[in-house]
Amino acid sequence: MDNRENSFLQQRVVIVMGPSGAGRSTAISALEDAGYEVIDNMPLSLIPRLLNGAPIKRPIALGIDTRNRDFSPDAVLGLIQQLSGHEHLNVETVYLDCQPDILLHRFSETRRRHPLSPTGSPEQGISKECALLKPLRACADILLDTTALSPHDLRDELRERLHPKTGGNLAVTVQSFSYKRGMPRGLDLAFDVRFLRNPHWDKGLRDLNGMDMLVSDYIGADLQLAPFQEKLLDMLTFLLPGYEKEGKAHLLIGIGCTGGQHRSVFITENIAKLLAGAGWQVSTRHRELLRREHKGESQ
Repeated sequence: MDNRENSFLQQRVVIVMGPSGAGRSTAISALEDAGYEVIDNMPLSLIPRLLNGAPIKRPIALGIDTRNRDFSPDAVLGLIQQLSGHEHLNVETVYLDCQPDILLHRFSETRRRHPLSPTGSPEQGISKECALLKPLRACADILLDTTALSPHDLRDELRERLHPKTGGNLAVTVQSFSYKRGMPRGLDLAFDVRFLRNPHWDKGLRDLNGMDMLVSDYIGADLQLAPFQEKLLDMLTFLLPGYEKEGKAHLLIGIGCTGGQHRSVFITENIAKLLAGAGWQVSTRHRELLRREHKGESQ
Protein backbone atom coordinates (compact mmCIF):
# COMPACT_ATOMS: atom_id res chain seq x y z
CA MET A 1 0.00 0.00 0.00
CA ASP A 2 1.54 3.36 -1.05
CA ASN A 3 1.17 6.68 0.75
CA ARG A 4 -1.79 7.75 -1.39
CA GLU A 5 -3.74 4.56 -0.71
CA ASN A 6 -2.97 4.87 2.99
CA SER A 7 -4.35 8.44 3.00
CA PHE A 8 -7.81 7.03 2.25
CA LEU A 9 -7.86 5.60 5.77
CA GLN A 10 -6.93 8.90 7.37
CA GLN A 11 -9.06 11.71 8.69
CA ARG A 12 -8.15 14.92 6.89
CA VAL A 13 -7.82 17.83 9.33
CA VAL A 14 -7.13 21.38 8.17
CA ILE A 15 -6.15 23.92 10.84
CA VAL A 16 -6.77 27.53 9.81
CA MET A 17 -4.82 30.26 11.62
CA GLY A 18 -3.87 33.89 11.13
CA PRO A 19 -4.20 37.41 12.53
CA SER A 20 -7.60 39.01 13.10
CA GLY A 21 -8.80 40.64 9.90
CA ALA A 22 -6.80 38.40 7.56
CA GLY A 23 -9.90 36.47 6.46
CA ARG A 24 -10.08 33.48 8.77
CA SER A 25 -13.88 33.68 9.14
CA THR A 26 -14.25 33.89 5.36
CA ALA A 27 -11.93 30.90 4.99
CA ILE A 28 -13.84 28.81 7.53
CA SER A 29 -17.12 29.65 5.80
CA ALA A 30 -15.66 28.76 2.40
CA LEU A 31 -14.45 25.38 3.64
CA GLU A 32 -17.87 24.66 5.14
CA ASP A 33 -19.46 25.43 1.77
CA ALA A 34 -16.91 23.09 0.15
CA GLY A 35 -18.04 20.15 2.30
CA TYR A 36 -15.85 20.37 5.38
CA GLU A 37 -17.15 19.85 8.90
CA VAL A 38 -16.15 23.13 10.50
CA ILE A 39 -15.40 23.79 14.18
CA ASP A 40 -14.30 27.29 15.14
CA ASN A 41 -12.62 28.52 18.35
CA MET A 42 -12.87 25.21 20.18
CA PRO A 43 -10.77 25.04 23.38
CA LEU A 44 -7.39 23.60 22.41
CA SER A 45 -7.49 20.99 25.16
CA LEU A 46 -10.66 19.45 23.70
CA ILE A 47 -9.41 19.04 20.12
CA PRO A 48 -7.48 15.75 20.64
CA ARG A 49 -10.58 14.22 22.23
CA LEU A 50 -12.67 15.35 19.26
CA LEU A 51 -10.34 13.63 16.79
CA ASN A 52 -9.82 10.47 18.83
CA GLY A 53 -11.99 8.06 16.92
CA ALA A 54 -12.72 6.49 13.57
CA PRO A 55 -12.34 8.84 10.56
CA ILE A 56 -15.54 10.39 9.23
CA LYS A 57 -16.21 10.77 5.53
CA ARG A 58 -15.97 14.54 5.51
CA PRO A 59 -12.70 16.43 6.12
CA ILE A 60 -12.58 18.61 9.22
CA ALA A 61 -11.55 22.27 9.39
CA LEU A 62 -10.54 23.78 12.73
CA GLY A 63 -10.39 27.55 13.19
CA ILE A 64 -7.82 28.67 15.75
CA ASP A 65 -6.96 32.22 16.78
CA THR A 66 -5.90 34.21 19.82
CA ARG A 67 -9.46 34.14 21.20
CA ASN A 68 -9.34 30.38 21.72
CA ARG A 69 -9.49 29.35 25.35
CA ASP A 70 -6.01 28.32 26.62
CA PHE A 71 -4.39 29.80 23.49
CA SER A 72 -0.65 30.27 23.28
CA PRO A 73 1.77 29.68 20.37
CA ASP A 74 3.48 26.88 22.29
CA ALA A 75 0.13 25.22 23.01
CA VAL A 76 -0.86 25.35 19.33
CA LEU A 77 2.53 24.05 18.15
CA GLY A 78 2.29 21.25 20.70
CA LEU A 79 -1.21 20.40 19.51
CA ILE A 80 -0.10 20.27 15.86
CA GLN A 81 2.83 18.02 16.78
CA GLN A 82 0.56 15.77 18.83
CA LEU A 83 -2.06 15.43 16.09
CA SER A 84 0.56 14.88 13.37
CA GLY A 85 1.88 11.93 15.34
CA HIS A 86 -1.36 9.98 14.91
CA GLU A 87 -1.40 7.65 11.90
CA HIS A 88 -5.15 8.04 11.42
CA LEU A 89 -4.89 11.83 11.03
CA ASN A 90 -3.69 13.75 7.96
CA VAL A 91 -3.05 17.24 9.38
CA GLU A 92 -2.49 20.38 7.26
CA THR A 93 -2.01 23.89 8.59
CA VAL A 94 -3.07 27.04 6.73
CA TYR A 95 -1.87 30.47 7.82
CA LEU A 96 -3.67 33.50 6.40
CA ASP A 97 -1.24 36.40 6.35
CA CYS A 98 -1.84 40.07 5.59
CA GLN A 99 0.12 43.31 5.58
CA PRO A 100 -0.43 45.36 8.80
CA ASP A 101 -1.60 48.46 6.91
CA ILE A 102 -4.32 46.44 5.19
CA LEU A 103 -5.36 44.88 8.51
CA LEU A 104 -5.64 48.37 9.96
CA HIS A 105 -7.72 49.50 7.00
CA ARG A 106 -10.08 46.54 7.44
CA PHE A 107 -10.53 47.29 11.14
CA SER A 108 -11.15 50.95 10.32
CA GLU A 109 -13.81 50.03 7.77
CA THR A 110 -15.71 47.74 10.15
CA ARG A 111 -15.03 49.84 13.27
CA ARG A 112 -14.35 46.63 15.18
CA ARG A 113 -12.16 46.55 18.28
CA HIS A 114 -9.07 44.42 18.02
CA PRO A 115 -9.31 41.38 20.35
CA LEU A 116 -5.80 42.01 21.73
CA SER A 117 -6.42 45.72 22.20
CA PRO A 118 -10.07 46.12 23.24
CA THR A 119 -9.49 49.48 24.94
CA GLY A 120 -6.49 50.66 22.90
CA SER A 121 -5.79 51.35 19.25
CA PRO A 122 -6.08 48.67 16.52
CA GLU A 123 -2.43 49.35 15.61
CA GLN A 124 -1.32 48.12 19.04
CA GLY A 125 -3.43 44.97 18.76
CA ILE A 126 -2.23 44.21 15.23
CA SER A 127 1.42 44.61 16.17
CA LYS A 128 1.02 42.46 19.28
CA GLU A 129 -0.90 39.72 17.47
CA CYS A 130 1.48 39.48 14.50
CA ALA A 131 4.42 39.11 16.87
CA LEU A 132 2.54 36.51 18.92
CA LEU A 133 1.63 34.44 15.85
CA LYS A 134 5.06 34.54 14.24
CA PRO A 135 6.00 30.94 15.30
CA LEU A 136 2.71 29.63 13.85
CA ARG A 137 3.29 31.45 10.57
CA ALA A 138 6.73 29.83 10.32
CA CYS A 139 5.38 26.29 10.67
CA ALA A 140 2.40 26.55 8.29
CA ASP A 141 2.07 24.07 5.44
CA ILE A 142 0.22 26.65 3.34
CA LEU A 143 0.98 30.36 3.69
CA LEU A 144 -1.66 32.45 1.93
CA ASP A 145 -1.26 36.22 1.71
CA THR A 146 -4.71 37.84 1.64
CA THR A 147 -3.43 41.42 1.32
CA ALA A 148 -4.68 41.84 -2.26
CA LEU A 149 -7.47 39.25 -2.11
CA SER A 150 -11.17 40.00 -2.04
CA PRO A 151 -13.38 37.56 -0.06
CA HIS A 152 -14.35 35.99 -3.39
CA ASP A 153 -10.68 35.55 -4.38
CA LEU A 154 -9.90 33.98 -1.01
CA ARG A 155 -12.73 31.49 -1.46
CA ASP A 156 -11.39 30.57 -4.90
CA GLU A 157 -7.85 30.10 -3.58
CA LEU A 158 -9.05 27.80 -0.81
CA ARG A 159 -11.24 25.77 -3.15
CA GLU A 160 -8.22 25.20 -5.41
CA ARG A 161 -5.85 24.29 -2.61
CA LEU A 162 -8.10 22.43 -0.18
CA HIS A 163 -10.82 20.84 -2.25
CA PRO A 164 -12.12 17.91 -0.18
CA LYS A 165 -11.30 15.25 -2.75
CA THR A 166 -9.60 12.04 -1.72
CA GLY A 167 -6.86 10.60 -3.83
CA GLY A 168 -4.04 12.15 -5.77
CA ASN A 169 -5.60 14.94 -7.79
CA LEU A 170 -2.88 17.58 -7.66
CA ALA A 171 -4.22 21.11 -8.18
CA VAL A 172 -1.76 23.48 -9.87
CA THR A 173 -1.91 27.27 -9.75
CA VAL A 174 0.32 29.32 -12.06
CA GLN A 175 0.70 32.90 -10.84
CA SER A 176 2.30 35.92 -12.49
CA PHE A 177 4.02 38.52 -10.35
CA SER A 178 6.35 41.54 -10.36
CA TYR A 179 9.82 41.17 -8.88
CA LYS A 180 9.66 44.86 -7.94
CA ARG A 181 6.87 44.00 -5.49
CA GLY A 182 8.59 40.88 -4.22
CA MET A 183 7.93 37.20 -4.72
CA PRO A 184 4.52 35.88 -3.60
CA ARG A 185 4.57 33.97 -0.35
CA GLY A 186 4.07 30.25 -0.47
CA LEU A 187 5.57 29.62 -3.93
CA ASP A 188 6.72 26.07 -4.55
CA LEU A 189 8.53 26.91 -7.79
CA ALA A 190 9.52 30.27 -9.31
CA PHE A 191 10.73 31.15 -12.81
CA ASP A 192 12.18 34.47 -13.97
CA VAL A 193 11.16 35.54 -17.51
CA ARG A 194 12.87 38.94 -17.53
CA PHE A 195 15.21 37.71 -20.28
CA LEU A 196 12.37 37.92 -22.85
CA ARG A 197 11.60 41.05 -24.91
CA ASN A 198 9.89 43.64 -22.74
CA PRO A 199 6.74 45.22 -24.24
CA HIS A 200 7.01 48.02 -21.70
CA TRP A 201 9.49 49.81 -23.98
CA ASP A 202 6.93 49.98 -26.79
CA LYS A 203 4.65 52.95 -26.03
CA GLY A 204 1.77 51.33 -27.91
CA LEU A 205 1.95 48.24 -25.70
CA ARG A 206 2.81 49.79 -22.34
CA ASP A 207 -0.77 50.07 -21.07
CA LEU A 208 -1.79 46.61 -22.34
CA ASN A 209 -1.11 43.29 -20.62
CA GLY A 210 0.09 39.82 -21.52
CA MET A 211 -3.38 38.60 -22.49
CA ASP A 212 -3.71 41.19 -25.27
CA MET A 213 -2.99 39.93 -28.77
CA LEU A 214 -0.55 42.75 -29.64
CA VAL A 215 1.54 41.93 -26.57
CA SER A 216 1.37 38.20 -27.34
CA ASP A 217 2.64 38.84 -30.86
CA TYR A 218 5.45 41.05 -29.56
CA ILE A 219 6.71 38.48 -27.04
CA GLY A 220 6.07 35.66 -29.48
CA ALA A 221 8.60 37.18 -31.87
CA ASP A 222 11.38 36.56 -29.33
CA LEU A 223 13.40 33.58 -30.60
CA GLN A 224 14.12 32.49 -27.02
CA LEU A 225 10.42 31.98 -26.26
CA ALA A 226 9.78 28.61 -27.94
CA PRO A 227 12.81 26.75 -26.51
CA PHE A 228 12.17 28.23 -23.04
CA GLN A 229 8.53 27.11 -22.98
CA GLU A 230 9.46 23.69 -24.31
CA LYS A 231 12.11 23.17 -21.62
CA LEU A 232 9.87 24.55 -18.86
CA LEU A 233 6.96 22.33 -19.86
CA ASP A 234 9.28 19.31 -20.04
CA MET A 235 10.58 20.01 -16.52
CA LEU A 236 7.12 20.57 -15.06
CA THR A 237 5.63 17.43 -16.60
CA PHE A 238 8.57 15.55 -15.09
CA LEU A 239 8.15 17.11 -11.62
CA LEU A 240 4.37 17.14 -11.19
CA PRO A 241 3.85 13.36 -11.02
CA GLY A 242 6.51 13.22 -8.30
CA TYR A 243 4.77 15.90 -6.23
CA GLU A 244 1.45 14.10 -6.70
CA LYS A 245 2.95 10.75 -5.70
CA GLU A 246 4.20 12.32 -2.47
CA GLY A 247 0.63 13.34 -1.64
CA LYS A 248 0.94 17.08 -2.30
CA ALA A 249 -2.55 18.51 -2.84
CA HIS A 250 -1.60 21.87 -4.36
CA LEU A 251 1.42 23.27 -6.20
CA LEU A 252 1.94 27.02 -6.63
CA ILE A 253 4.16 28.03 -9.56
CA GLY A 254 5.30 31.65 -9.87
CA ILE A 255 6.24 33.34 -13.14
CA GLY A 256 7.93 36.70 -12.56
CA CYS A 257 8.98 39.67 -14.65
CA THR A 258 9.81 43.30 -13.90
CA GLY A 259 6.30 44.77 -13.70
CA GLY A 260 4.15 41.63 -13.62
CA GLN A 261 2.00 42.96 -16.46
CA HIS A 262 3.31 41.67 -19.78
CA ARG A 263 5.83 38.82 -19.99
CA SER A 264 4.89 36.99 -16.79
CA VAL A 265 1.17 37.20 -17.61
CA PHE A 266 1.78 35.91 -21.14
CA ILE A 267 3.94 32.97 -19.99
CA THR A 268 1.54 32.16 -17.12
CA GLU A 269 -1.37 31.84 -19.54
CA ASN A 270 0.66 29.77 -22.01
CA ILE A 271 2.10 27.35 -19.46
CA ALA A 272 -1.29 26.90 -17.80
CA LYS A 273 -2.87 25.98 -21.16
CA LEU A 274 -0.05 23.55 -21.94
CA LEU A 275 -0.33 21.87 -18.54
CA ALA A 276 -4.11 21.66 -18.85
CA GLY A 277 -3.65 20.11 -22.27
CA ALA A 278 -1.41 17.50 -20.63
CA GLY A 279 -4.27 16.59 -18.27
CA TRP A 280 -3.41 18.59 -15.15
CA GLN A 281 -5.95 20.55 -13.07
CA VAL A 282 -4.69 24.13 -13.53
CA SER A 283 -5.82 27.62 -12.57
CA THR A 284 -4.16 30.99 -13.12
CA ARG A 285 -3.76 34.12 -11.04
CA HIS A 286 -2.23 37.47 -12.00
CA ARG A 287 -1.23 39.29 -8.82
CA GLU A 288 -0.37 42.69 -10.27
CA LEU A 289 -3.39 42.82 -12.57
CA LEU A 290 -5.61 42.06 -9.56
CA ARG A 291 -3.90 44.83 -7.59
CA ARG A 292 -4.74 47.28 -10.35
CA GLU A 293 -8.36 46.11 -10.47
CA HIS A 294 -8.78 46.51 -6.71
CA LYS A 295 -7.10 49.92 -6.78
CA GLY A 296 -9.43 51.03 -9.56
CA GLU A 297 -12.50 49.79 -7.65
CA SER A 298 -11.50 51.74 -4.54
CA GLN A 299 -11.06 55.04 -6.39
